[in-house]
Amino acid sequence: MNNLQKNRLIDAAFKMVGMLCTLLGILILVILLYNIIRVGYTRVNWDFISSLPSRKPEEAGIYTAIIGTLDLMLLTIIFAIPIGIGAGLYLEEYAKKSRLSTLLEINIANLAGVPSIIYGLLGLGIFVRFFGFGGSILSGALTLSLLILPIIIVATREAIKAVPPSLKEASFALGASKWQTLQKVVLPSSSGGIVTGIILSLSRAIGETAPLIVVGAMAYVPFVPHSLFDTFSVLPMQIFTWTTRPQAGFAIAAGAAIIILLGITFLMNGIAVYLRNKWQNKLQ
Repeated sequence: MNNLQKNRLIDAAFKMVGMLCTLLGILILVILLYNIIRVGYTRVNWDFISSLPSRKPEEAGIYTAIIGTLDLMLLTIIFAIPIGIGAGLYLEEYAKKSRLSTLLEINIANLAGVPSIIYGLLGLGIFVRFFGFGGSILSGALTLSLLILPIIIVATREAIKAVPPSLKEASFALGASKWQTLQKVVLPSSSGGIVTGIILSLSRAIGETAPLIVVGAMAYVPFVPHSLFDTFSVLPMQIFTWTTRPQAGFAIAAGAAIIILLGITFLMNGIAVYLRNKWQNKLQ
């Protein structure tokens, strides 16, 4: 057997192993989804969504958890997106290449993989205790903003890198300044990739529980937060609480809440995939 035949055999074997691993992952995902839907689909209705939490499983709802999740995501967007895009734009287009900038880029890339509980401890030390925000929705939003900032920065830089240099050169040739080129050419051309990174980072943030537990998210909140300094609950926290209860009714409620959370996450990821494909087709 010559080297060409060996390489073809190795390629075929690797392809088969990769296909088996993919099918195994899909099978496990299907089994998990089936079990969740089988347990919780009976509670997925408007009454469940619009009802307040209760100590009685048949009356428990997720209204305050959904409102808390939406408020938290809105504040996280307001805090994280301008800073993340601005930092990515500066590092890619303005920062001079030096040891400091290289060190900064490496650390930002590493921060994207730091466990979320570390961000929770950071938020506890800075926002809850040092600034005195307490276990409020503001502390939770700032903590999640720190969590997704590295992801947005990296996504912004990669999207800007993907813009063809010929577009920038054409803008400069027409007499545009650097800022005009960035504003009118680079950012619009890279907007699909940037938005994709933002949505994927928010998809991660919406399912986080550990950092919110650390900063003081409540398991039982019988009211909707009306200010930035009110206590709050979110869907992952509500699900975690219900799964620890011994009553079977709370397990059904947790399954229904998981279905709704998965629906939101799948919708966000679907939008991200659509925008990415649209952006790639636009650049071709």
